[in-house]
Amino acid sequence: MLVLTRKTGEAIQIGENIEITVLSVSGDQIKLGINAPKNIEIHRKEVYVSIQQENAEASKGMKNLFDILSKKE
Repeated sequence: MLVLTRKTGEAIQIGENIEITVLSVSGDQIKLGINAPKNIEIHRKEVYVSIQQENAEASKGMKNLFDILSKKE
């Protein structure tokens, strides 16, 4: 893991297309601004994990459907 120290107004560049800027620091909260192309999805970690879990559950249902359909043939 890369650990960096930044002050308010300073930024981090990821590749050519993603820039993360520290907008403010208040107590134990940091407000970040993220500039990235619209085709790149950006989520909080807990939201990303939830999406991945829901996708895994949905794909299990599709496998069951394919199993049922292949048995009918």
